[in-house]
Amino acid sequence: MAELATIARPYAEALFSAAGTGAAGVKPQIDGLAQLAADAGLRQFADSPKVASTQVFDLVAGIAQQNGLPLDPRVANLLRTVIENGRLSALPEIAAQFAMLVNRSSGVSDATVESAFPIDGAQLADVVATLEKRFKRKLNASVTVVPELIGGIRVTVGDEVLDTSVKARLEQMKVALTA
Repeated sequence: MAELATIARPYAEALFSAAGTGAAGVKPQIDGLAQLAADAGLRQFADSPKVASTQVFDLVAGIAQQNGLPLDPRVANLLRTVIENGRLSALPEIAAQFAMLVNRSSGVSDATVESAFPIDGAQLADVVATLEKRFKRKLNASVTVVPELIGGIRVTVGDEVLDTSVKARLEQMKVALTA
C-alpha cells in the first residue's frame, strides 16, 4: 500500500499546485474519475497492450462527460498523464491524497465516526462540535454503524483514533486482569 501512496503523491501534489485556489472546485472531478478508475473492466481495458493511451483517455473522458462530469483542462491533463504512464489504478489513491491536500489547505479534516447505533443529525452536530474542540480543527464527519462496538463511539481523524467504545473498555479491562 505504501508503494501506491508513493506513486500517487507526486500526481496529487502536481494537480493541487496547478489548481491553486480552485483546488476545491476540481475535487468532485478527480473523485468522479477515481470512481471510474476503480472499475476492474476499465482497468483491464486500459492495461491491454492492443489499446492506445489516447483510446483509453477518450473512453474515460467520454464516460465522465456522459455522467455529467465535464473535465477541467488541468484534470484532463492529469488523466492523460496518468494513463500514458500506466498508472490508472493509482487514480483512487491520487484522489484521496488530493482530498487531503485540499482539506489541509482549508483547515478541515475528514473524520469517521463509528457508532454501535445510528446517530441522528442533532446528536451528530453535538458530537462534531465536541470533536472539533478535541482535535482543534474543523471536521467533515461521516458516520458508520458498527454493532460490534456494543456502545460508545470510535473516531478516526487522519492517523489519530479516539476510542470510547464499550468494546475498547472491555479489552482494556481484559488486559489489566490478565497482566
